[in-house]
Amino acid sequence: MRLLQRSNDTEFSHTREYVGHDTIPPYAILSHTWGSDDEEVTFEDIRNGTGRSKPGYTKLRFCGRQAEKDGLQYFWVDTCCIDKSSSTELSEAINSMFRWYQGASRCYVYLSDVFTSPNQPLLLQDFNRSRWFTRGWTLQELLAPKQVDFFSAEGNWLGDKISLLHPIHSITRISVQALEGGSLSAFTVEERMSWAEGRETRREEDAAYSLLGIFDIYIPLIYGEGRKRATVRLLKAINEALEDEPSASSSILSSEGLGRNHERTSTVPSNVESASTVPPSTESHLNGDGVLKDHLIDVAPMWPGVIVRSGISGVYLRQRDMISDAAYYGEWDKVMEQLEVATSAYGENWVNAVRISEQTSNSEDGVQCTSLTVDRT
Repeated sequence: MRLLQRSNDTEFSHTREYVGHDTIPPYAILSHTWGSDDEEVTFEDIRNGTGRSKPGYTKLRFCGRQAEKDGLQYFWVDTCCIDKSSSTELSEAINSMFRWYQGASRCYVYLSDVFTSPNQPLLLQDFNRSRWFTRGWTLQELLAPKQVDFFSAEGNWLGDKISLLHPIHSITRISVQALEGGSLSAFTVEERMSWAEGRETRREEDAAYSLLGIFDIYIPLIYGEGRKRATVRLLKAINEALEDEPSASSSILSSEGLGRNHERTSTVPSNVESASTVPPSTESHLNGDGVLKDHLIDVAPMWPGVIVRSGISGVYLRQRDMISDAAYYGEWDKVMEQLEVATSAYGENWVNAVRISEQTSNSEDGVQCTSLTVDRT
């Protein structure tokens, strides 16, 4: 890790690189949304003393000034503190990013699309619409640091993570306990995954890589592998981590499935379940080692709360619920995509599914139900 130090309002330089057990001095850290590549100040710009005319230089000036106000000599900005020409350094930085944000004395969230004046109160509708809340990397930047301060494009303080707790919770649907600094390991895999839903990244693989710190895991980066392969490797790493910690695994992954869909079970019309072929308990599909048996299920009703139970193996629970939701809402492309991801990760026998067909029917109450037919190989 290397930091920035400010010699004056327009001059910044890198510190030496801190490695291993080096003591890192107190520092602030910036959280922001990137502009186009030619707008951001790069590692080379800092080394060569260039880039002062770039729009991104405004963020460096802001961060340097604010750090000085808070009594901090050093600060870190992702655009220019990582030598991205080195794949080794980039991989190490991304895998360390959560820890770096966690170790910061203060995190400054710079909202470039929220405008205020010193005497104007924050308009929550502007705050709610900020692009910052839609980006993949900003999830860990919100959760990792102890102190998170929000600023407008003019550098005016808007509040911190605690004073803005309820708006942030409403926007992100992240648990209040997590926002208040609770250990992320106390939350299920499924819940943590849900926090990332709807967020976007510029590089497709980063949709997976940006979650490494959320699950406290490490995987090598392979840009160019695509989102699906990156997601497969992420899910494998999560599954392996859970298997290494039996107590955590048992608290997160139960044999009957997880959270979200079970909360909706009460919405199922009374006759739907009896009218459909309901799979037996997942436990009957595991051998003595907890590995999926060869025999699987033919038909799985896709009403919320009645979820695919054709096997259970670690993060398969997450795939199962995503497939269930997508089928219920008629998103068949997403169903096929998730089946492909899970099959790539766990092999054909994890679901033995080669053909999916949509079936709709009306209950006696006139409610349309959608079922997913899974044919065995």
